[in-house]
Amino acid sequence: MTCATLPDLVSRAEALVGSEGIGFTEEEARLRLAEFGPNSLPEPQASSLAITFLRQFRSPLIYILLAAALVSVVVSDLKDALFIGIVLIANGIIGSLQEHTASKAALALRRLEQPKANVIRDGRLQEIDARLLVPGDLVALEAGGRVPADVRLLSATDLVCDQSLLTGESAPVHKTVLAVDAISEVDSRPVAFAGTLVTRGRGRGLVVATGAATEIGKIAAELGRASVTKPPLMIRMERFSQYIAWVVAAAVALLVLVGVARAMPPSDLFMMSVGLAVSAIPEGLPIAISVALAISMRRMARTHVIVRRMPAVEALGSCTMIATDKTGTLTLNELTVTDIRLPDGTDIVCDTGADLDACKIRADGTPPAAARERAAALLKAASLPNEGSLTKEAKGWTAVGDTVDVALLAVAYKAGLSRKAFEEDYPLIARIPYEPDLKYAASFHRHGDSVRIFVKGAAETLIDMAGRMDMAGRAEPIDRNALLQQKEEMAARGLRVLAFAEGETVIDADGGFGRHLLVDLVFLGLAGMQDPVRPEVPQAIRDCHSAGLDVAMVTGDDPKTAAAIASQAGLIFTEDQVVTGEDVRSAEENGQESLDRLTRSGRIYARVAPSQKLALVLSLARNGHFVAVTGDGVNDAPALKHAHIGVAMGRKGTEVAKESADIVITDDNFASIVRGIREGRVAYANIRKVIFMLMSTGAAELLLFLIAIPFGMPMPLLPIQLLWLNLVTNGIQDIALASESPEGDELSRAPRRPSEPIFDRLMIRRIWQSALVMGGGGFVVFYFALRQGYDESEARNLLLLLFVLFENFQTLASRSERKSVFQLGFLANPLLLCSIAGAQALHIAAMYMPWLRQALQLSPISLVEWAMLLMAASSIFFVMEFDKWRARSKRADTRPGEFSALVNHGQASGYPRRCWSRDDRHLFGANRYHRDRK
Repeated sequence: MTCATLPDLVSRAEALVGSEGIGFTEEEARLRLAEFGPNSLPEPQASSLAITFLRQFRSPLIYILLAAALVSVVVSDLKDALFIGIVLIANGIIGSLQEHTASKAALALRRLEQPKANVIRDGRLQEIDARLLVPGDLVALEAGGRVPADVRLLSATDLVCDQSLLTGESAPVHKTVLAVDAISEVDSRPVAFAGTLVTRGRGRGLVVATGAATEIGKIAAELGRASVTKPPLMIRMERFSQYIAWVVAAAVALLVLVGVARAMPPSDLFMMSVGLAVSAIPEGLPIAISVALAISMRRMARTHVIVRRMPAVEALGSCTMIATDKTGTLTLNELTVTDIRLPDGTDIVCDTGADLDACKIRADGTPPAAARERAAALLKAASLPNEGSLTKEAKGWTAVGDTVDVALLAVAYKAGLSRKAFEEDYPLIARIPYEPDLKYAASFHRHGDSVRIFVKGAAETLIDMAGRMDMAGRAEPIDRNALLQQKEEMAARGLRVLAFAEGETVIDADGGFGRHLLVDLVFLGLAGMQDPVRPEVPQAIRDCHSAGLDVAMVTGDDPKTAAAIASQAGLIFTEDQVVTGEDVRSAEENGQESLDRLTRSGRIYARVAPSQKLALVLSLARNGHFVAVTGDGVNDAPALKHAHIGVAMGRKGTEVAKESADIVITDDNFASIVRGIREGRVAYANIRKVIFMLMSTGAAELLLFLIAIPFGMPMPLLPIQLLWLNLVTNGIQDIALASESPEGDELSRAPRRPSEPIFDRLMIRRIWQSALVMGGGGFVVFYFALRQGYDESEARNLLLLLFVLFENFQTLASRSERKSVFQLGFLANPLLLCSIAGAQALHIAAMYMPWLRQALQLSPISLVEWAMLLMAASSIFFVMEFDKWRARSKRADTRPGEFSALVNHGQASGYPRRCWSRDDRHLFGANRYHRDRK
């Protein structure tokens, strides 16, 4: 269906349905189905497995490896090419399997469509497949079903729809029949939207949009667009790969020039180029990164965090801002009675999940037992005129009806009060159902020789009906002003307030049981309801703040409600940091820079439309944040997909949200996000450890060539020996290093700066230290071995063993950037110790296995040579330990304080103090920045 305004669609649909209003004939419906297409969302075309596999090779690092393999083939060194080919294929298989199972968000949207629809055709009501609906169809809606398409209401009887999955607003929406000109927003009352749930009432309406033209269809179109953000790890790895490419190219060019000056044969130049490429390029890094991420994925799964896309593991640890949904994420997504206010001012605070006996009673001089007795009378008036139902089944509680009615039944059940028992004592005679115009519901019950009347509804309405109020068990004249003040006080706290009253009349009432009997009632009190904050959320948000993360709320709810919930959740904000959807719209109209200025300070975003939520996420990213977005509804799906990291709630979240997200929290616990952030930081730290270990040994080999070749010495190591060193012995250790356990202080560190490269100043300094020790030490050993009469093959044999030992000691030193190996404990990672022993044993075995000895040109050495090489190799371990001790001593001398700690972290990560500017304050919150500056 083509895009058009909703009034245009209504007019067109009304023209289609005809003047008689009896619906289409089957033939007319068939013709219109051919014109407009089925009432279903278009399915995205998934890439084939072959295309997905080829896509894994679009990386500068992979290009370099392919070039190295090609050079090996050119010089007929097929062993090197085979080794590199195996690495590339293994990495491509792992990546393609991960990607091929993802990106199904638009398909999940189809699950929200009602499979059946009640439609009027040929003048009669019939049930058909919802996919066969066409614009102009007359459909019937009733409680408990989902709306099958966007429907313009023609009639509505107490019709209430839950639109939280579309708008994010927790309160249900009453649907009424209004003029078409009033239709402008998603929450328009004359339109019931596809996928929303009818919680109460019934209605009939005209289908005005089907399939992709519905509001859900518009969201599906957003999900079909390619994501505009990249995971932080991918961004850093691209920069890292480019850096490696330039370094390798410069080194090869330099040595080729030296070789040409020395008149080296072309074949030797080729061999040397292959050797340099093999030594400088960390061939095992792609697999090591995959292993590090896979290990963290398993750890996250144990803490209820399911990762759908592997790079999301590290991305969650990189985030500097969490933009969280309110309904279902910070809150329980269920209306709950939290406060009961009796007319004498007695407050009963109902804790979430607690029964009434566990609730707190706040009143001077009121006995708790008496207060609970009067509260029980109020709950009886809440249960009897109630049209909802709440039943306990084997799989849990099942609720049917309006969320307000269900909340009232729930608090009665908590107090041990059963509506079934009430109805046995008070048989129902008549009922006045709730209507929006009446603003109350009433029921009449036989009780002995009289009829008891119970009423629930809007406070103002019941206060006018009542003539007395319950004061400590006595019916006293009503004080309407005092009761209205109580209601206003509760509403100011973000509560939805309902009132209750009771009365009595004779059995043979004149004129039947109707509105005229609702006079001189006894006012019983007020109940305040809200969608409560999850109990674990305040602590989780405190953990976020201590970890240096900003938290912002993005919701479709009312600003006052959003601010009240945010305060209860522990978010720190000021009044001017509460931003509305109208503010966002105005900022968007003034341009991108205006919106970016708004998001630099905003922390609560209320009445936000789905498209605006996406715009806010992209604006936060432009402001320098790595943004993690949480949500559970259809309205959250576009932002979940296009954010740096999308986090969906798994228990109550929609399939749309889950399929759009990178990460799913299976227990819907906001605190699980904090645990996921910790694991993400562990994953990135382990990747840095692997990169440092691989690059330090590669740099040492490169420096060895750069020193040896200009001095006229033979090639220190052959390409096949370098490949053995980097892929076989080194390849065992880097996998084990990727599984290093958490160090314990991940959440006490500031988040990494968004612009921080993998090669920060700390890593560069330590790589050069390592290269000087290992490369220089290797050159000395090789030089003196040749001077002592060793032939080239024997000297290379000693040098290769020395580098295997260097790698083993360097692996131990790489276990932490800050802590000493002695602080971590040697036995904390038994897999690493086994890998070191295995690598050494493998090399020793190669010395004695004939076919490996011949291929690698190895031979056994004497005990004296072993001792000398061990002493030389251990030097790298002590150099690294000394550098970490010196860095710890400097940090211990700096002043305490949050801002200082962040600056020190920047220095420890290789950033001098001048690199931290005022623009970095978004990493830990403007309020804390100014407080520390004072």
